[in-house]
Amino acid sequence: MLTFSKRTLSVLWLLLFGFWTYHRVLPPGSWSTLEPSAYVSPNTQEILLKCSTLHARPNQLSLASLSRKRTVSDRYEPGTRNMSYLITNATIFTGAKDDDGNLQVTNGDLLMVNGIIRALGEDIPRDLLVEIEPRQLTMIKANGSWVTPGLGELDINSQLGIFSSPPLRGSDDSDSMKGPVLPWLRSIDGLHTRDNAFELAMAAGVTSAQILPGLSNNIGGQAFVVKLRRTADGSALSMVVDPPQELNSTGGPPTWRHLLQSCSEETRRYGNRMDMMWSLRSAYHEARRVMKAQDAFCAQAEAGIWDTGMDVFPDSLQWEMLVDVLRGKVKVSSYTEFKAVDLDNMVRLSNEFGFSLAIFLHASEAYLVPTLVNGSRGGTPAVALSSTNHRHDRESYRGSEFAPAILAAHNLSIIMTTDQPVINSRQLIDEARKAYHFGLTADLALASITSASSNALGLGYRMGMLQEGYDADVVMWNSHPLQIGATPSHVWIDGIRQIPLTKDSGRSTYSTGSGPMEVVDSKNLRMEAPGQPSYLKERQDTVNWDGLPPLRGIEEGNRVVFRNVKEVWTRGRNSIDESFVADEEEFGIVIVVKGKIICAGTTDDCIVSGDEPTVDIDIHGGSISPGLLTFGSPLGLEDIASEPSTTDGRLFDALAVDVPSIFHDVGGIVRAFDALMFDTRHARIAYYFGVTIATSSLAKPHRLHESDDSMIWGLSTTFRTNAAHALEPEAIVQTETALHVRITRPRFDVRGPATSVSSQLAILRRLLYGWESRDTDTGLYFRKAAEGVIPLVVEVHNADIMASLIMLRAEVDAKIGGQMRMVFVGATEAWLLAKELSQARVGVILTSLKPVAATWDQRRILPGPPLTNQTALDILLKNGVIVGLGVDHPQMAAETRFHLAQAYQDSISSATAREVYGLATTNLEQLLGVKGIEPSSADLVAFDGGSVFNLSSKVVAIISPQRSQVDIL
Repeated sequence: MLTFSKRTLSVLWLLLFGFWTYHRVLPPGSWSTLEPSAYVSPNTQEILLKCSTLHARPNQLSLASLSRKRTVSDRYEPGTRNMSYLITNATIFTGAKDDDGNLQVTNGDLLMVNGIIRALGEDIPRDLLVEIEPRQLTMIKANGSWVTPGLGELDINSQLGIFSSPPLRGSDDSDSMKGPVLPWLRSIDGLHTRDNAFELAMAAGVTSAQILPGLSNNIGGQAFVVKLRRTADGSALSMVVDPPQELNSTGGPPTWRHLLQSCSEETRRYGNRMDMMWSLRSAYHEARRVMKAQDAFCAQAEAGIWDTGMDVFPDSLQWEMLVDVLRGKVKVSSYTEFKAVDLDNMVRLSNEFGFSLAIFLHASEAYLVPTLVNGSRGGTPAVALSSTNHRHDRESYRGSEFAPAILAAHNLSIIMTTDQPVINSRQLIDEARKAYHFGLTADLALASITSASSNALGLGYRMGMLQEGYDADVVMWNSHPLQIGATPSHVWIDGIRQIPLTKDSGRSTYSTGSGPMEVVDSKNLRMEAPGQPSYLKERQDTVNWDGLPPLRGIEEGNRVVFRNVKEVWTRGRNSIDESFVADEEEFGIVIVVKGKIICAGTTDDCIVSGDEPTVDIDIHGGSISPGLLTFGSPLGLEDIASEPSTTDGRLFDALAVDVPSIFHDVGGIVRAFDALMFDTRHARIAYYFGVTIATSSLAKPHRLHESDDSMIWGLSTTFRTNAAHALEPEAIVQTETALHVRITRPRFDVRGPATSVSSQLAILRRLLYGWESRDTDTGLYFRKAAEGVIPLVVEVHNADIMASLIMLRAEVDAKIGGQMRMVFVGATEAWLLAKELSQARVGVILTSLKPVAATWDQRRILPGPPLTNQTALDILLKNGVIVGLGVDHPQMAAETRFHLAQAYQDSISSATAREVYGLATTNLEQLLGVKGIEPSSADLVAFDGGSVFNLSSKVVAIISPQRSQVDIL
């Protein structure tokens, strides 16, 4: 059967129309002697050239062929600091697939010349080395160290540079308020090339990112892929990889363009989901009309049929980007904000208008509907998501830490992302580590932050893998990248070394110039991937229960025997004690009866009699240690942060509005205990991961809520995370724990008047001096804080404000003769005052071990290796400051064990395992004034396959003396 394309049919129709016209007007036989058109446009050549490229799409094979022929990168900058590098004896994760579809790891050398990878493997051709000027070649002995492509190739979901660090009103270009559909906007137009976050990301191994325009618009605009190194040119355009032809004056073959579109809770300022979809459909309808007009115009012009007025090609600057989407020239990232309904909307939209989707961003429910993901036109999109950052809004409520592994089992491409600045780019490798811990294979975990994103965005022909002819974006690690605490020792972008920085570079905000040595210790035992626990049952339960499996273990009140125990840690009065350590030849045994350990030792020490029911649990060289305490988030005070109906609601800000007279309390002091919500998903999941107790206040994260500039946050409470309700025995550990305030400068996006720091300190001084009557809660509890009866916990990040608070504390102590217990939370800049904090006996609760400047008050961070040799935690501990670890958000409470593991690796030279345990147990209790935890009644957590400090272990049981039982999880 003879078939014709739509374009051919259009041409034939126009020719027939012309034939009919001439035949109708002229006598038969005379029309055939005329030219096709009496009028010819003066722009004929320009128009025909435009028409000839109308359907030209980026061709991966052609682009790859041209890329392989390069001997000098198009991004190479000649200069003395640009040298050739030969890395020898490395373990190289190439990111490329072999003939069997497996991701390759090879051992050998890697040569970078002129910004290009020229060779890798066991035998580097000598002729390549001979061509290099010896003074321009630097050799680095890897001694078996891991070498990978640059991470974040690409960080697929980033607002680096358009939402600056620290954020300022003058540099916030992340969202436009001009309408729901804005395909004509370009993120590059708001890219601030001197954003401090670039350097922090590079130091974490992130070498490139897709910079997305506004997530709060249905179409926020055009996205651009950039390399994170600062160029000699200094412009935003010079950072762009493969600039589209509209921006690239040098010509060349067509390259991919990139677009962000959204249908989610984020865009609700323009209406509900029906409004969102109408905005998208109407926009694509207009684009389709423009496309059809262009096709008809070109068909007529190419047929030589010119009409008067055909001097201008029917283009539309407003809709040209969407026209290119319909022509298949654009990689579309679709921010579906997690829910299946949004995935379905995007799939239907792509099918209705005939375009492909490249990536689903934040598709938290994609693992529940893999068939739906496969239904997109033109191929299956990759799925980009975070590992554990779920349940903060309705769309992500069914999100799961097992989603990456489940999606991979359906052969979907997985991309781990940070959603910078929600999770900062420094933690991109941590997202891969957590995905690996919860079941994603090691090679796919590494691919999820290297090759998967590059392939999805059409840049896999030059980036994201280590192959000959590829861009020299390379990271060398001091241990296996999936090991907690692994840090880049070297980072190259375009073959130009970025990390470590030299003293004379003059470009570092943080570096002291004393980076890692260029030779890595070959005896490092962390060069292998960590062990991986099995979560097969948990993954299946998650799918079976549509993402909401019941989180209750088996309650066992009889005897439970734990076998193959490597170590047991128990609580002392104010310490964590190592009560049993197995020898190298034989693991031990622990016998628990009615929730209490009656014996821990060797099999000879602990005899298991057969005269009573026994449950045996093999923990395969694991450990038993105290349950963890979490603090810093409103855990147990909200279910879904973005849904007011699931939270306590807004507090009265006594500095912004008058507290109602019915309070009879000028400060409006409230108790978190009155707002406790038990059996929340956040709390249950935290319990499943060994967090058995939480201290929570009503304070909101400083940068995410309208009311977050409040100064007085009331009294925190302490409770057990597994309790079903407040009347359950021992559910409440302490009704009133500490008094909480926040002293901070206004947010960058503050609306209306904001209380000055000087006013906040003046108010605090007045309240602590006791000038408010103790007949009110405000007067009573601030007096208790001044006298040291309860701790005064101050959320503060700026060192200057901390210094003022230390002096204020001394004033108050001198005035009333008390011993105030002051604690700083967040405390990003506390390392600057470590000595003074120790002398003043002021404790610190850090809420980030990988800080970025999320506010101006946090700009003087100490980032740690590889930019600085020390971390804030190191300096505080060495100066004798009592330190605890906290989190900002309820969904992060379950990650407390991972934070401890990070702290252990960061401080391995300055803190013992016992001291690190204290950061989330005894230290926190001391700082917050938690009193209701007795050593004999404290919960213990059994880890299978390792300890709390490594990824190879998982929680399998919680021993509860208080409840006379063991929860088998």
